[in-house]
Amino acid sequence: MYAINIFVAYLENIMRIILMLFLFLTVLISCKTDPNKQVDEGKIVKGIYNSEEIGWTMKIPKGWSITHKSVSDERTKRGLNTVNEVVGIDFDTSGLKHLLNFQKNSFNVFQSTSEPFKLEYKGEWEENNARLKELVYNTYLQKGIKADSTETRIVKIDGLDFYSYGFTIYSSNGDVILNQITYSRLINGFDFGVNINYNNDSNKQEMLDLWLNSKFKK
Repeated sequence: MYAINIFVAYLENIMRIILMLFLFLTVLISCKTDPNKQVDEGKIVKGIYNSEEIGWTMKIPKGWSITHKSVSDERTKRGLNTVNEVVGIDFDTSGLKHLLNFQKNSFNVFQSTSEPFKLEYKGEWEENNARLKELVYNTYLQKGIKADSTETRIVKIDGLDFYSYGFTIYSSNGDVILNQITYSRLINGFDFGVNINYNNDSNKQEMLDLWLNSKFKK
């Protein structure tokens, strides 16, 4: 399900003309509301997010806005509808939780989610993660959207192995619209995922520096 949330982040940026005003207004709303009401699990205190379920702590960059929960919910809804159109599958999102989500604007966004994942056999989560990557890529192709994906690699964060891969989305004339890097790991019985959307190196590095310096309870 994490990959479904990833897909809609791409799709919304491609349809930026339609959604720009909506996202802009919700960013303004986010600045005036309690940030802890915008997450399904965890706490934000003095610019630091902590998830008890995942055992994850991360700093939030100054000058960025906590994404309003209505935006996160809308992204998930649109993504599910799009994938259902392509593959004809209705996914159950009842266990999906939006964790820390913040953004500089509609193109530079940090997202994280968790969802319970009960292992039935060894290697099941890894197989599922690979299928989700393929699903996202094939959905783009079937929608006529040009995209490239990178190989999946292992990235260590605070001593833990995360599966990571990226996508690049192009306009019809070949210009890069958006880049994204995804990270995922099965942790404490949850399929935990992070995706970083960016269209410039400065914002990319700001998000990466804080994410890669996250702390996890061992």
